[in-house]
Amino acid sequence: MRLSFQGVTVVALLADPDAPTEIARRMARVLPSRLAEQSEQGRRFDVEVVSEPFTAGTEDLATVMQRLVERAGTESWDVVVALTDLPLHSHGHKLVVDLSHEHGLALLSLPTLGGLRLQRKAGRAVEEAVLSLTVPKGAEAEGSPRSQLPMSRFVSRLASVHPGAVGDDEMADLRYVVSGPRGYLRLLGGMVRANRPWRLVPGLSKALAAALATGAVATVNSTVWSLAEALSAPRLVIAMVGSLALMTGWLIVDARLWHRPGDASREVRQRVRLYNASTVLTVGIGVVVCYAGLMVVSLLWALFILNDQVFASMTRTPLNAGGYWTLAWFVASVATVGGALGSGLESDEAIRAAAYSKREQERRDMLQNDADRLETES
Repeated sequence: MRLSFQGVTVVALLADPDAPTEIARRMARVLPSRLAEQSEQGRRFDVEVVSEPFTAGTEDLATVMQRLVERAGTESWDVVVALTDLPLHSHGHKLVVDLSHEHGLALLSLPTLGGLRLQRKAGRAVEEAVLSLTVPKGAEAEGSPRSQLPMSRFVSRLASVHPGAVGDDEMADLRYVVSGPRGYLRLLGGMVRANRPWRLVPGLSKALAAALATGAVATVNSTVWSLAEALSAPRLVIAMVGSLALMTGWLIVDARLWHRPGDASREVRQRVRLYNASTVLTVGIGVVVCYAGLMVVSLLWALFILNDQVFASMTRTPLNAGGYWTLAWFVASVATVGGALGSGLESDEAIRAAAYSKREQERRDMLQNDADRLETES
């Protein structure tokens, strides 16, 4: 590794496509000045962003690190920090970051940082990694605080992050991982965020068209008016939860988004359970967003179309603000069931594209191919 202690230190942010590249580009705007402020040697930094799928076709940590070392060897970078939205594992734990001081290399797995304030957390992790990798030789002998506690400030902000075991034959010399329930939930949140569940709304055009049509008809149906007025709040909640569960389950089953590990290793089974959990949350959040939109549309439609006198003559109840909200709430549940049926008109590919990022689709296809291969061999 070449370190420019005099002049400019070149830092390459090597990012997987899509979300990691977007995060790296935003980070590159402020990273040089932040690194210069925190550097003990008064060094200047030049940050480059390179977008390429360095994790394509593999989830093996050793393979990814080998690719990064080979890629860095072709350039004149001083430090390389790789960003991926791939959830990586090491010795049964979820990897946060791997550092190789010998090669001037760091690998950061973004999902383990969670789904909230990801840009800020990633920025702190990259800053600490670069500063740790640029500690001059001999600093450890001088008792530099940073060399004694590398990335300590970043780790202290995430209680579930702790040092992980590194094998003698591995390229990394320092590793941080997450474990336990908090680490699992943080990783799950990061995976769901990478999928961007809000994209499910425009991606299910046929299902939404069926839901809107169902809601429009239900809003002017006198039987629906009577039911909405007769149902208590607990029953309306049950109707809402039931319709959301039906829509979520139907999308997952119909598009075959649920994976079965088969006779795979324990690690693969754990990975499949993690992917399935992220699928349920991703689709569920997307369906909730759709439900909220249907409720707003139903309320506006009811305000425009309903006649107070006709409604009161059919239900024996005046149509006030509470009546409008109750009707919109119930109609949204009915419309969601109609949307579930309409989702059958969508192709499996369209639903997968709406539910997952491109990188996530590639990983799940690879996982499914491995399961099919194991089933064929057995």
